[in-house]
Amino acid sequence: MGDPRLSRLRWRCRRGMRELDALCAGWLDRHGEAADEARLAAFAELLEVEDDQLWAWCMGRAEPPRDDWRELIDDFRRAR
Repeated sequence: MGDPRLSRLRWRCRRGMRELDALCAGWLDRHGEAADEARLAAFAELLEVEDDQLWAWCMGRAEPPRDDWRELIDDFRRAR
């Protein structure tokens, strides 16, 4: 992962929960290199969400308010 933008995103994948670390970093490992600018921007914005809300979305207890975030969360869920 030589792209500095992806390296910054990897650092931001470090969350307060190990499970979220794994989901976020796992998505970046699988999709980061091939993701277009819009998808990477959506991922970066998703990383700004509080851990408890992000975890609720990942566990299916709530749904993200944005379509692009829902797509990312669906990717997270498929990887579990």
